[in-house]
Amino acid sequence: MLADLPPSLLHPLALVFGYLLGSIPFGLLLTRRAGTKDIRTIGSGNIGATNVLRTGRKDLAVLTLLGDALKGTVAVMVADSLGGETAALAAALGAFLGHIFPVWLRFRGGKGVATFLGITLGLAWPIAAVFALVWLIVAYFSRYSSLSALCASLASVLLVMWKGDDQMAMLLGVLTLLLWIKHRQNIQRLTNGTEGKIGAKS
Repeated sequence: MLADLPPSLLHPLALVFGYLLGSIPFGLLLTRRAGTKDIRTIGSGNIGATNVLRTGRKDLAVLTLLGDALKGTVAVMVADSLGGETAALAAALGAFLGHIFPVWLRFRGGKGVATFLGITLGLAWPIAAVFALVWLIVAYFSRYSSLSALCASLASVLLVMWKGDDQMAMLLGVLTLLLWIKHRQNIQRLTNGTEGKIGAKS
C-alpha cells in the first residue's frame, strides 16, 4: 500500500503525481480540437480560461476552467486518501507547478488561477468558497480577471493564517507568490491602465 511507504518516498511520489495531472493543458487541447486560433498567439498568450474566452467560445472557456480546477482537486483528494494531509499538500504543490510549468509546453503554462481554486476545494472547501466570492466581487466591480485573481489568492492565504493552519498557510503562501509572479505583466498593465477586461477580444 502507498500509505505504508516512508514519507521520504511517498511525498515525492505525490508531488510527481500532482505535477503530471497539473501539466495537462486543457485550454490548448480543447481549442485545438475545436479548430480555433492557437490561444498562445492571442491576448495574453495564456492557455487558461480567460484567454480561451477571447476566442469567443464561452463553452470552451467553461470547460477549460473546469478542467484546470479539477486537476488540482483530484490531485489533492487522491493523494490525501492514499497518504494523508502532507501527501495532499505535496500533490497540491505539484499540480500547481505542473500547470504553470508544464514540461510538454517547454515549461510555458498558465497562471494558475483555476488550479489554485481547485486545490483549495480539495484541501478545504470554505477556502475555495472565499476565493470564488472575492474573485466574483472584484471581477464584478473592476472587470479585471487578473486583479480578481490577485485579491482572491491573497484572501485565501489570510483566511488560512487566521485559522492557524501553518502547513496549509505555507503552501498557499508559496502558490500565491508564484501566482503573483506569473501575473507580473498584468500588474504592470493594471498600473498603467492598459490591462484587458473580461470578455474583451484581441
